[in-house]
Amino acid sequence: MGQLDGKVAVVTGATSGIGARIAELFVEEGASVVAVGRRSDEGGALEARCGDSLSFIRTDVSVEADVKAMIDHAVSRFGRLDCLVNNAGSSSPMVSIAEATAEQFDGVFAVNVRGVFFGIKHAAAVMLRQGAGSIITIASVAGLRGGLASPIYSGSKAAASQLTRSAAAELSHAGIRLNCISPGAIVTGILAKSAGVSGADADRVLGVIRNRFASVQPIPRAGETDDIAQAAVFLASDASSFITGQDIAVDGGMVPFGNYGWHESVGLRADVSRLVKEEIAKGS
Repeated sequence: MGQLDGKVAVVTGATSGIGARIAELFVEEGASVVAVGRRSDEGGALEARCGDSLSFIRTDVSVEADVKAMIDHAVSRFGRLDCLVNNAGSSSPMVSIAEATAEQFDGVFAVNVRGVFFGIKHAAAVMLRQGAGSIITIASVAGLRGGLASPIYSGSKAAASQLTRSAAAELSHAGIRLNCISPGAIVTGILAKSAGVSGADADRVLGVIRNRFASVQPIPRAGETDDIAQAAVFLASDASSFITGQDIAVDGGMVPFGNYGWHESVGLRADVSRLVKEEIAKGS
């Protein structure tokens, strides 16, 4: 038996990286999943991998009508909603607060905060009728410590965490649990893409990122998407039925013991970008 047998979940930002692995693992653990994202080709490939237990719907989480439609789709297709994973996120350049633009701020907050708000709002409407549910927001260690990312991104993740915690104070009495997972240095193609590497090339250089990320926290290995997906399965399952309002850092010890700050983070990103470009040059 799977840990999520019979449950229905919506996972946003599910077409790559952490979101894709959460969606896959939820299906493996017995859940029916609505996978959400903006890239239809990747969504179709995820459907093909997961079979009838997963349905993809193209969604922009910054648009309220889209978010309502994804929740309605889950109820229509699978009959109920037991879990929402607010995973969709937008990164921002590692620029100082003096150089950041209003457009950068608005773009990041539209997805990372507005999208979480819409997700909680529309999932809660269904879960209140059911009298149960689990809402999980993928936040970030950057929202727990200053200097691990740009001020805009860090602020957006802190806001998403507090929004989730505050909603938990309101909704937990009705059987709806809300928690956050804050990933640390997780190996995905996002950093490679930020260095100008696209598509298959981004996936090809994940080994470079993995090696570099192994040195940024006390546990001497890089974080993997499965580390976050396993934590999400726990928070979605009945095993976590007495846990609400928490922000769980899955970071190898970066928050309590790491010594990274703003300048180290800038250097790390520059180092990864350089290593990625060198790896691409070797294969060209």
